[in-house]
Amino acid sequence: VQLAESGGGLVQAGGSLRLSCEASGSINSIKAVGWYRQAPNSLRELAAEINSVGDLYYADSVKGRFTISRDRAKNRMYLQMNDLKPEDTAVYYCAATDSYGMGIFPRPGDWWGQGTQVTVSS
Repeated sequence: VQLAESGGGLVQAGGSLRLSCEASGSINSIKAVGWYRQAPNSLRELAAEINSVGDLYYADSVKGRFTISRDRAKNRMYLQMNDLKPEDTAVYYCAATDSYGMGIFPRPGDWWGQGTQVTVSS
């Protein structure tokens, strides 16, 4: 499975961005998908997830502002980010797994995109 993100950039605080991730390859292997983020000098952590039965998970820091979605017909997933804050500045990675759900932290064997930078100015 190959994943490729797009849609990052520079935005002012309070603004919105929509990240997109396209999957290719053995896409029928994908059961759960998610978006992670890694701020400077911080660990890469799960921000949002759709597990294999369609349940959604959001980290407390993004709950109510971010929305994850998946379009199976287009082999894409999205992260709509609203009311962005400077602390949302990070590299955002899409990820997928053939397991029930994503891990809170990265795990060996999952599939990853190359990352896209999101910078929120104050």
